[in-house]
Amino acid sequence: MISKLFQRVLRAGVLSALMTGSAQALTQDITAEFVPDPTNPSRNEFKNTTPESGVCPWHIPARCKQLNIFTIRTAFSAHSKGIIYPNPKDPRQGAMWKVPSEWRDVQVRHTDTGETSTVQVRIAGIGHRIDMRPGVSGWQLPGIPWNWQWRNAPSPCEGTGYIAAATNFLLFFWLVPENAGVCSRQPGMEMLALQYSTIEYAYALKTPNPLSMAAGTYTGSIKYTLGPGGDFDLGDNMVATDNLFILNFTLNVTHILKVEIPPGGNQVELVPQGGWQSWVQQGRRPQRLFRDQTFNIWTTTPFKMQLQCGDVFGNTCAITNALGHQVPVDIAVSLPGGISDRARQHVRQRPLRLDGGGTEFFQPTHYVDRRPGTLHFEIQKPYVEQMLTPKHAGQRYSGSVTVIWDSET
Repeated sequence: MISKLFQRVLRAGVLSALMTGSAQALTQDITAEFVPDPTNPSRNEFKNTTPESGVCPWHIPARCKQLNIFTIRTAFSAHSKGIIYPNPKDPRQGAMWKVPSEWRDVQVRHTDTGETSTVQVRIAGIGHRIDMRPGVSGWQLPGIPWNWQWRNAPSPCEGTGYIAAATNFLLFFWLVPENAGVCSRQPGMEMLALQYSTIEYAYALKTPNPLSMAAGTYTGSIKYTLGPGGDFDLGDNMVATDNLFILNFTLNVTHILKVEIPPGGNQVELVPQGGWQSWVQQGRRPQRLFRDQTFNIWTTTPFKMQLQCGDVFGNTCAITNALGHQVPVDIAVSLPGGISDRARQHVRQRPLRLDGGGTEFFQPTHYVDRRPGTLHFEIQKPYVEQMLTPKHAGQRYSGSVTVIWDSET
């Protein structure tokens, strides 16, 4: 018997500033991986492996775990181009944020085969360090303390309860619901200058089913515009150094296909129902000779099964005696639950043939972790009768059969 173990990988990157012509861009590498988990075989999801930073790991980890988010904080530069006046009628004249909170598709491509798949991403949170003149007290409104303005969020954003501040700067972080619009704050007195020196964001991912993807590395990217009217819109008063924000995705997919044959399972003896002793004692010719051989399988990847024969008889293998007489051996396979064919049918005593017909594609619906399957070997009645004629009775028949589980579908 032959089994194959195929593994491949997914990757992603880090945030740095690039210059492309006149466009300056922030870039962030997003990494995720799928590796089969024997402790949770029903989990068919990617694990986000992007390094976390900022408010979630450093300030409010329990709150972030409760919200099921994580954050990235990186250097960023934006400054006000003029005075921000108190209570402007137009939110665009205050401090405002509109981010790409809607789901967007990102095509990722297998680096070897060119196979494509689709990741969806959205920005789910936003924050900054803001340095300011005259100071944080300038955000106080009648009956509303300045820190309330930032610990809590204006609708449609949602507060996390996080704020860090001194006299002339503050850090905040808000959640951004799906398809949210503008979130804005207006000062209670003139702000002579604002400076954003970091950007902090959370993102959400919808990744493809890794069981439908070939093992290997998939890469792709999405570009967001940054500026007034852009994907990241900070209003009309703030000027950012960067005008593009690029997310680079690397997804690593590792699959497993492993087959284990029990000790002695590579020696298959075909016998009548009840064994030869039962046939001798009862004096009746056996109707068939057969043997069911179990095996264990681990798989997260589609695979096919193939047959190779030492001696061929039509579309299957043969066993032969010393006189050269051959009889065919019918071979079939039953696979455990969680593995189906292309038509999503269970695989029960599916014939294995030399031409591969009927066993070209099997697909796990989840991580199948050391589940038992069966190989069925049988010689049908007409050929058993030939073996028991006086000329051949007492002869030993033997042959070799190779069964291949192959993830290269």
